[in-house]
Amino acid sequence: MTAYMIVQSRIIDEAQYGKYRQAVMPLIERFGGRNVRGGTVELLEGRQDDRRMALFEFPALEAIHAFWTSPDYVPVKELRRGAAELEIWAVPGL
Repeated sequence: MTAYMIVQSRIIDEAQYGKYRQAVMPLIERFGGRNVRGGTVELLEGRQDDRRMALFEFPALEAIHAFWTSPDYVPVKELRRGAAELEIWAVPGL
């Protein structure tokens, strides 16, 4: 069943976060993920802040967990330390 990884971010250091972005995308793709959308969010109701949102589609929730716990992700994750504040969710599809 398809699953989604939702990332809400506030970028602090754009140059450093760009290095992370370049390194993480091939890894996400290796686990079957693809970027579905990114950028600013249109508020329809409630409160909005200035964080960006990205949505990644994976073939299954297990693929998200395999990506997240992959030993190959450890050094990539270090690239974003101090470059952004993130909140990340894994959501099973319907």
